[in-house]
Amino acid sequence: MTATLDRPVKAPAFRQVSASRKIRNGVATGVMWLSFAIALIPLGWVLILVLQKGLHAVTRNGWWTKSQNGLLPNQYGGGVYHAIYGTIVQSAVAAIIAVPLGIMAAVFLVEYGRGWLAKTTTFMVDILAGVPSIVAALFVFAFWIATFGFPQSSFAVSLALVLLMLPVVVRSTEEMLKLVPDELREASYALGIPKWKTILRIVVPTAAPGMISGMLLALARVMGETAPVLVLVGYSKSINFDIFNGNMASLPLLIYQELANPEAAGRMRVWGASLTLILMIAVLYLGAALVNKLLTRNR
Repeated sequence: MTATLDRPVKAPAFRQVSASRKIRNGVATGVMWLSFAIALIPLGWVLILVLQKGLHAVTRNGWWTKSQNGLLPNQYGGGVYHAIYGTIVQSAVAAIIAVPLGIMAAVFLVEYGRGWLAKTTTFMVDILAGVPSIVAALFVFAFWIATFGFPQSSFAVSLALVLLMLPVVVRSTEEMLKLVPDELREASYALGIPKWKTILRIVVPTAAPGMISGMLLALARVMGETAPVLVLVGYSKSINFDIFNGNMASLPLLIYQELANPEAAGRMRVWGASLTLILMIAVLYLGAALVNKLLTRNR
């Protein structure tokens, strides 16, 4: 019996992959790359078209530093400084509200989520993830403006963007927190560190690179929304620094306004504003990748 137990066990021989399986794998890989190439065709076409028609506008003198104040529809000149400011302010205010709420909701679901409250929170996040932007805008209009009597303003737009940004922040943060190894939590608990301090000092910093990337991507997702600005604020050709009163321009709203302008100057502003918005969103995506890389390297 001892001799039998001491006898080395021979590992099973590696079976070669069959030819049919190789063929199926090759076909599946080819279909995947073909689908990827087909999906890139319309994206590349749009980018090339916007670059061709909008590059002249964004390289003109004053495009980034002036507004459209005093310009007639058929006049060339001015810029989108006022619209860039409106887009940044509306998105930034929405992020200031949505990011803390999203992080707290995600921490609750991952670390404390039990019972009916966690199920209700998950259900509401799923509902918000599928809400169209026009529905969010109409809800804010009915609740903030029609019910409480507040004026149409840039802040009302930010409230609608919060509803669109919140589920993205919650889901991305939730997934990053789930990737933190349980061994880190258990080691912290073994040292007598309370759970709240473990979350604050160990779990969240470990998941921070992915969380920040998700927040920046959520911010880029809401910057191009058109429905909230159409419903909740009016267009202004000049800059307005008051987010609670008065009309305020944004890039999506400027594009919508100039689409009704039949003049060549209006078409130029449409393509220029479109390219400007694409560049701003591209910078955010690159920023998200850079932040993720830097934080991962420094860990």
